[in-house]
Amino acid sequence: MSLISFIKEAGEKLFQRAAPAGTAALTPQDVARLNDAAGRALADYIGSQHLRVDNLQVSFDGASGTVAVSGTAADQATKEKIVLCCGNVSGVEKVDDRLGVAKAAEREARYYTVERGDTLSGIAKTQYGDANDSMKVFEANRPMLNHPDRIYPGQVLRIP
Repeated sequence: MSLISFIKEAGEKLFQRAAPAGTAALTPQDVARLNDAAGRALADYIGSQHLRVDNLQVSFDGASGTVAVSGTAADQATKEKIVLCCGNVSGVEKVDDRLGVAKAAEREARYYTVERGDTLSGIAKTQYGDANDSMKVFEANRPMLNHPDRIYPGQVLRIP
């Protein structure tokens, strides 16, 4: 259980905008409806990535930009990918990781935040000492990454 930070402005655009500029203030019911919709969008996104998790529950607090995610992931890698699915979304600043792991034999991975000009081979060189290990980083972040050349500044990656 931990709180992991992300760059709020970076990532997938899953959420609708709260209200256009110049419109009336949102009611508490509107805020709750938007937060619920965002939680459902995140859960759907996790499902679209084919990440297995039992009893998945995802909630979003737009005021703090915090996602709370719970359930039981099949293994450590899946748990970390679920956290990244939640955090690499525009509007999310923190993920409150409440996930358990059914098979806890693996070591936790490190996280790396992509900076402008980074490539997977450059990241592999700094993290492993060998640029040829770039596919190791790519495979560790599938299915969220679907092409080794498509990473963006602010994205957080698993480094096993």
